Amino acid sequence: MFTGRACITVGRILCTLALMLCAAGCARHTIARLPARIGSSESGIASWYGVPYHGRPTASGEIFDMERLTAAHRALPFETWVEVTNLSNGKQVDVRITDRGPFVHGRIIDLSMAAARQIDMVRAGTARVRLKVINPPVIAAPIDAPAETVNAPPVKTLVSPQTGARGYAVQAGAFSDSSRAETLRQTLLYFDARVVEPNRELQGNPLWRVLVGHGLTVEAATALAAEVKKVAGAAIVVREGAQE
Repeated sequence: MFTGRACITVGRILCTLALMLCAAGCARHTIARLPARIGSSESGIASWYGVPYHGRPTASGEIFDMERLTAAHRALPFETWVEVTNLSNGKQVDVRITDRGPFVHGRIIDLSMAAARQIDMVRAGTARVRLKVINPPVIAAPIDAPAETVNAPPVKTLVSPQTGARGYAVQAGAFSDSSRAETLRQTLLYFDARVVEPNRELQGNPLWRVLVGHGLTVEAATALAAEVKKVAGAAIVVREGAQE
């Protein structure tokens, strides 16, 4: 039989052992956090996700669109930009972190289908990659921005409009639902991003188009399309007024 003091001592020992076992168990499930410092990197296996999650809210609250260049990471802050390099072919894609995952042992990032397509890993399903934290796309407020937009998010000014007759613009998307077009416009952060209503006189399904740029040359529009595609996942050069 234990005395009262001996029982207290044994109880303390058992509590200490229980705490040690709990700490050990937690340590096995601790996720190593990658600092969101520019240039920080890690290597591992990437996977991708698409149709089952398309249109559903991500962990950040943003609606997942598998055709946009986004990704899920277990530790990086939302809105962090990451350069992903497929180590088997050298192809790269820049993605924005909007979700949490993957929660499969050995995997470090879950890419959207659009991002996976750019580094040619859709068919394989997974690929060994290197991640590097990078600066967000270069942004700057337009010179002629009205005073009330001083505290608004910065907007991109990558190319300058050409003077004279109508030229070319970049189409970032076309939707039968005007609200989806407006959602895309708000995410582009270009000062001249706009939603163009469909021409009711044209036959077929009406489409609301999201355009960026105005009066551009083919060369300038092509350069702008390459930048827009990084954010929107798709972009084509169109002649202004062709379907307005």
